[in-house]
Amino acid sequence: MAGTGRGIRAFGVAGVVARGVYAGLRTRRDERFRRTNYAGRSVDLYSGPAVALGTLAGSATLPTRAAGLLAVGAGALCGAYDDLHKDHRRGFRDHLSALRKGEVTSGSVKLIGIGGGALVAGALLKERPLDKVLAGVVVAGSAHLVNLVDLRPGRATGAVLALAAPGLLRGAEAAVPMGAAVAVLADDLGERTMIGDSGAHALGAALGVAIAGGNGRAGLALHAAGLLAVAAWAESRIPRSR
Repeated sequence: MAGTGRGIRAFGVAGVVARGVYAGLRTRRDERFRRTNYAGRSVDLYSGPAVALGTLAGSATLPTRAAGLLAVGAGALCGAYDDLHKDHRRGFRDHLSALRKGEVTSGSVKLIGIGGGALVAGALLKERPLDKVLAGVVVAGSAHLVNLVDLRPGRATGAVLALAAPGLLRGAEAAVPMGAAVAVLADDLGERTMIGDSGAHALGAALGVAIAGGNGRAGLALHAAGLLAVAAWAESRIPRSR
């Protein structure tokens, strides 16, 4: 019962904060938070910081708050940097190649910031060294996965709901990204907003914390392998300039 109560509270806090922040931000007229979506429609990016703050608030209600706040905070901040300073490069190889030449791109900021935050979060979630590393890979990989599927309205928020739902059987952590995602789902599907990199990475990091916290070594290894395979597949699909 205690776990169920924590989950309901975390879901409610995440959802209420995300919805409240989004409603408040929508009264603003800031062109930095306007984007043109895949269909050529003008949408806002306000749901990104809204779900990030909602996810942070929900994470703060749980015993795993330190790991959750760290992972989600790193995902949200690095994602926000990418939203506002996105460059033309695509994929890990392009960003790492630029970094080797001394150029710090928005992608390298995400790679280093989210990866580092995820590894520290994993260390907070688990006790044994290998489990700490695997948990970090799961957190970072989940953040990357949600960002990868954020190509059309509702895909990222819908994926979070589908992937997090089974985790409710293992702990309250899965309720956090679900609450924040539900809060903006209708506006996302209605093409009034997009969650951007900030929202996608925040939701994905919270999802990763839930997965990592609810699995032992075998489950961690399985999830980490799957997430790495997806990341490698996505990287291979990116066309390279000659």
